[in-house]
Amino acid sequence: MSSLQFSTSISPSCQQFLGTNSQFPIKFLPSFSNPNNHFKNYLIPVNRTDKIKSLKTHKIFHSRITCSAKSAQGSEVVVKDKTVSVILLAGGKGKRMGASMPKQYLPLLGQPIALYSFYTFSKMPEVKEIVVVCDPSYQDIFEDAKDSIQVDLKFALPGKERQDSVYSGLQAIDPNSELVCIHDSARPLVLAGDVAKVLKDGWLIGAAVLGVPAKATIKEANCESFVVKTLDRKTLWEMQTPQVIKPDLLKKGFELVNSECLEVTDDVSIVEHLKHPVYITEGSYTNIKVTTPDDLLLAERILNPASAVSSH
Repeated sequence: MSSLQFSTSISPSCQQFLGTNSQFPIKFLPSFSNPNNHFKNYLIPVNRTDKIKSLKTHKIFHSRITCSAKSAQGSEVVVKDKTVSVILLAGGKGKRMGASMPKQYLPLLGQPIALYSFYTFSKMPEVKEIVVVCDPSYQDIFEDAKDSIQVDLKFALPGKERQDSVYSGLQAIDPNSELVCIHDSARPLVLAGDVAKVLKDGWLIGAAVLGVPAKATIKEANCESFVVKTLDRKTLWEMQTPQVIKPDLLKKGFELVNSECLEVTDDVSIVEHLKHPVYITEGSYTNIKVTTPDDLLLAERILNPASAVSSH
């Protein structure tokens, strides 16, 4: 089972998922605050300087890269404290979960799923504010946690489509913010170390997204389910969140998308329509999106590997 493989691979470092917030039992709270605890088995070390240069000249490279947040000149990229606005998308309906409430509010080891990444972002020094895009009936979940965070908390109303919700959140951010960090609240296990990497890449390039190399064979099929061709797996990446974009670039992208009535399925696609380069920051396979009951079970086993052992 894939869930057991996850549990086995992260068991030695499972302590990185334990936090200290006093509102909940300690074993239920993630911190993800240690940037050194990455799942190094998934990282493929390749010199990143040439990749950065290629993005600045709009060339396309397909090498898999491990981000070290170095500029083309080799100097450290620094994202200043309190310059990032997080847009936390928490307005989805979650119909595939088949639950009585949206999936992002279901309990995961005793805590609503949406609060895991909420707490992770709130502990990062780069973050100035979190704009939660959600139905007003769920605002109290975040308001109750307000006293335990050191960032500003704002709310925005969700839209009909994802891009509408992002646009709504964008209207609420601090005008002085230097980066917008957009995250699906249904991804509770994002690591602070991975967030820090994608923030630096977003600052350097203008747009960056967490992703992982595709592990499965992907085939393109026609409308009758017959294989058209097998895609080259070496060039394929599975996109995750957060997706980080400079505010002016995102606003310019929305102007184009709205004027031409374009539909996009993720946030950096808005920037792609401007022909602006988007950098893929290699993240972690454990940054799963909880969409189905099986995903919820997997998330529990990642947070608590002992449960996978005891169930067999």
